[in-house]
Amino acid sequence: MAYKITENCISCGACAAECPVGCISQGDERFVINKDACIGCGTCAGVCPVSAPVEDE
Repeated sequence: MAYKITENCISCGACAAECPVGCISQGDERFVINKDACIGCGTCAGVCPVSAPVEDE
């Protein structure tokens, strides 16, 4: 299941730096995940200091 980044994002970039498939980029207001490229590994959620990445239901 793909992940999405919630409004909790503080744009620190920790998730993008750790994403093994490079599907996270800076958006207009926060970082965003390309859900078509996301492999659902959860690495982003594991490194985020504010728990912004969550599973997209």
